[in-house]
Amino acid sequence: MSNTPEHSHDSSDLSPAQRLEPPNPRLVDASIETIYDMDTLRACVAYENQHQQRVPILRQLEERAIELRAQDDD
Repeated sequence: MSNTPEHSHDSSDLSPAQRLEPPNPRLVDASIETIYDMDTLRACVAYENQHQQRVPILRQLEERAIELRAQDDD
């Protein structure tokens, strides 16, 4: 993972519930986009599977996992 400013903060500052059930549903996209590590992503997938099981959210999380893996390969 790079140490660029946009990645310098810990992406686990928010809980999976805070990321996936914000007061404004439009914030879910931003919450997923600001996941920078696989541990946080896995926690969000587990939370979503246990609670809502929303297919569109799970797809977004899967896409973010692909992006994170690609970054790790760089």
